[in-house]
Amino acid sequence: MRLAFFGDIVGRSGREGLGRHLPDLRRRLGLEFVVVNAENAAAGFGITERTAQDLFNAGADCLTLGNHAWDQKEALTYIVREPRMIRPLNYPALSHAPGRGAQLFTTERGRLVLVVNLLGRAHMDPLDDPFAAVDRELEACPLGGAVDAAIVDMHAEATSEKMAMGHFCDGRASLVVGTHTHVPTADGQILPGGTAYQTDAGACADYDSVIGNDKEEPLRRFTTRIAQSRFKPAEGPATVCGVFVETDDVTGLALRIEPIRVGGRLSQTVPAVVEKVKA
Repeated sequence: MRLAFFGDIVGRSGREGLGRHLPDLRRRLGLEFVVVNAENAAAGFGITERTAQDLFNAGADCLTLGNHAWDQKEALTYIVREPRMIRPLNYPALSHAPGRGAQLFTTERGRLVLVVNLLGRAHMDPLDDPFAAVDRELEACPLGGAVDAAIVDMHAEATSEKMAMGHFCDGRASLVVGTHTHVPTADGQILPGGTAYQTDAGACADYDSVIGNDKEEPLRRFTTRIAQSRFKPAEGPATVCGVFVETDDVTGLALRIEPIRVGGRLSQTVPAVVEKVKA
């Protein structure tokens, strides 16, 4: 199975970049399932029904969220009506967080994909243990048995916590990928147990910016320690950043992981694929 995961969509630039490039990427790469982290899709903070629909129309099959999940209050009710959007799994039970943190999807070819969204605890608002939470989901839906692929979005600040999650899930997930820090890392690899891993997928954003935000206000705060306005997304052309993964049809484990970067300012790379010849 050929899968893709795209990092945090930041504002209009990120949405338009995904809309411009994802349809062609789905065709060129033969993608069967696409996950997009969308927690910054609405003006850089949270998500709305309209912005979510833009991403579904572009070709996303599932949207994951993160620490900005509820910045737009309509998301609290929209997520209940939209099963293709999931929030972090490890909210405390007493929070009664709406929606789900894990979801099973059926592809057009009839294959089952489990997607799990987690929120890290290092340098973040601490939720419940993400390791215990994902362990329950992966035990309930074993890879190569109950599901054909399993994708884990670890939305976290610390690279160490993301890497620990990759090793914790190794052999039980097709892909563990980090989000939140908005910069694509160069450590895409297949771990010893067969799980594809990358510490951060990067953002779909204008990279002439400070992690997707217009430069002026972040620079002011760093140099003067005085806030004068809200952060707002940069509006130049986005680089669409993500990872491409190909899995084994029997085990669901990864055979290949490669970066995707198209548009905008960063160096461009799209994996080369060879179509299988049907007997």
